[in-house]
Amino acid sequence: MADQLPLCPECSSDLAYEMGALLVCPMCGHEWSPSEAASDDAAPAERVVKDAVGNVLADGDTVVVTTTIKVKGSPQGIKAGTKVRGIRLIDPVNGHDIDCKVDGFGAMLLKSSLVKKA
Repeated sequence: MADQLPLCPECSSDLAYEMGALLVCPMCGHEWSPSEAASDDAAPAERVVKDAVGNVLADGDTVVVTTTIKVKGSPQGIKAGTKVRGIRLIDPVNGHDIDCKVDGFGAMLLKSSLVKKA
């Protein structure tokens, strides 16, 4: 097969097929244009995560919660002013892009829009 299609950018499946002007992955359902795949290979963009006031966050930073956050299954939430040390930035999961351990609550995912850099 001379015309090899690129791997799926989401799941790396080699089963992608053409559907009109798009490429489609039957494994995960991701659709993308061939021009996007070519630009992704050339220069992968570094994702920048900013806090509530616009400071750029990095792995290992210490942040402070800006507003009280309700936690499902807990009678009280995470209070504003709670300091969280050693954050880890992740790909967004339902808008949550910080993985951390909060004292008294354990491992949690937080939204960067609810914290500020300490």
